This record gives sequence, structure tokens and C-alpha cells, in this order.
Amino acid sequence: MSRPFQVTGLLQQQAWADRLLPPVEKVQDGLWSIPVPIPNNPLRYVLVYVLELDDGVALVDAGWDTPEAWTALTEGLATAGGSVSDVRAVLVTHIHPDHYGLAGRVRESSGAWVGLHPDDAALLPARYGAGVPDLLREMHDLLRSCGVPEQELGVLADASLPLVDYVRQVLPDRMIEDGEWLPLPGWDLRAVHTPGHSPGHLCFHEPGRRVLLSGDHVLPRITPNVGVHAQSAGDPLAEFLASLARVSALDADVDEVLPAHEYRFAGIGARVEQLLGHHEHRLEEIRTASTGRTTWALTGALTWSRPWDQVSGFMRRAAVAETLAHLVLLESRGQVRRTGLPWAWEAA
Repeated sequence: MSRPFQVTGLLQQQAWADRLLPPVEKVQDGLWSIPVPIPNNPLRYVLVYVLELDDGVALVDAGWDTPEAWTALTEGLATAGGSVSDVRAVLVTHIHPDHYGLAGRVRESSGAWVGLHPDDAALLPARYGAGVPDLLREMHDLLRSCGVPEQELGVLADASLPLVDYVRQVLPDRMIEDGEWLPLPGWDLRAVHTPGHSPGHLCFHEPGRRVLLSGDHVLPRITPNVGVHAQSAGDPLAEFLASLARVSALDADVDEVLPAHEYRFAGIGARVEQLLGHHEHRLEEIRTASTGRTTWALTGALTWSRPWDQVSGFMRRAAVAETLAHLVLLESRGQVRRTGLPWAWEAA
């Protein structure tokens, strides 16, 4: 039986309730968390973890490439007794800007190696490099097939374009594979590939310290966005649910989960059960409401955390992508099918 869910980052939870940045914290001997602010984003901050090594420190994630984020990271490292020049490695859980954006600047300042799963590394040129125009055209095509009206199409397809400014692109020095033990002196850190939120998302398990650094894969309060994107392949929601089962199996070996957002918690198995229940409920809601609707129309008919007319820009596009991911999984289960273009859905 899995242990019950319990918040362990009480200062972080209180700061979240007070809408404040939480403090830099010493989680364990040799392990720190640094909140790095995210501009104009409901997530508010990303938690960068500092792992003390025999000859410096390693970071798990890095934050957005903004002056405010850089200041928070450098001041946090000073609180932990170090500096950017001490960084020997940056382990990136996935390529979203709040995790990957500052990795390049950290490497420039310290000579640290940057590690990433190959499935995310393969997306870099189109996401942040020369392939951006092609990716935007592909997003236009995908959203049009979802039934997004022409007057909204350009806004939604281009909604992620400003995020490129928050990334200093750097190709990884090291590809981190599933199950790999990372070469970090004084640590016994193992990579766990957990695709879904991104194709190459990684968690990191340290069995000796009984912690799981979960990135965005498992968060204590919200469900991470799992959507179909122009760069998606296969069935991202099915991959996400399978990845949840992988980390749930670590329940007996994990006393505390260190997520990239919100606050630390215990009870990974219990939290996974909540997430699985949420998605099964959502799948049934979408299945019953799907008949005769495009993905766009269905998205607007669903229940969200705020009224649909208050959701705009990138968040609106993310909602469409998330709805489509649920439909793709239902289609693979033989419970819905699509017809025509733009796609109209019906229960099978």
C-alpha cells in the first residue's frame, strides 16, 4: 500500500498561498532548492536544485534566461555557499524554457557540461533554432485541423514564439539515457525517462537519499500539461500514464519528492493515483462530449480551472493540445473516431 500524500515543503506551501517567492532552502545535507522566478506565468517560479559535489555543485534545471532569473540563481547559489563558477553540471529535466533557458549561460560562466535526454535534444533546432519558421507552419496546420477558426489561428499558432527569447540555446554536451547513473561524485543519481509532458522528460532518483527529483512529471497540486504538438510523435498521454506507473513503483524507495514547481511532498504512489483518477475522469468527460464536435469546439465545452472566455494566448493553445491528447488516447482505445477535415469526433 502506498504511503499517504503529505506536503513536506511547508515554507514553500505557505509562500505559494501568500503568492510570494519561497526561500532558498537546505533540503538535506548537500542538497538545496532555489526558486527562480518565471515572468508573467501562473507557475511563478521554477525550483532549481543544487547538489553539492566533491569539487563543486551540479544543478537540476536552471530557469528562464532573464536578468531576474540570473540574479535569483546566483544569489541562491551564494546562500548555499557557492557561485556559478562552482557549477560542474546542469541536468535538464526537459527543454521547456523555465528549465532549459539558463543552461547555456551557466555553461558559458562555469564550463559546466549540460545533459539532456536525446528525445528532447532532437527537438532543439526546430524549437529554438533555424527550424522555428517551419515549426510555426506545422503548428498552423495542426491547429487548423483541430477546427481553430481563422481569426484565432495566427494568435494561437504563434503563441509560443515569445518564449524563444527566454532561452540561450545550447546543444547538450551529454545525452542522458534512461536508467543511466550520473557521474556526480558523492551522489548515486539515476535517470528515469518519463515522457509525456515532453518526449524526453527526465526524473532523477537518488535511492541513498531516498528522494525523487520529479521535474514537471509529478507536481503536488496541478497536473502537468500533456498535449499533442507539431513535434509530437505517437500518443503522449499514453506515454505519460505509463511514466506515472514507473515512478509510482518507486514509492517504497522515496521518502520525499522534489518537484520543479510548487512545493515538496511525500507519497509519490498516492499522488500518482490522484493523477490517474483525474485523467480517467477527463477521458470519460471528453468521450461523452465529443460527438459531432471538432477539437476546438470540444475544448471550449469542457470544464477548466477558469471560464473558457478568460483563457487566452498560449494557455488556450495548451488547452487545445491537451484535449487532442485525450482524444488520441481514446482513439487508440477504440472509443472515439475522427472524420473529415477539420476533424470531427464521434464516440465509436
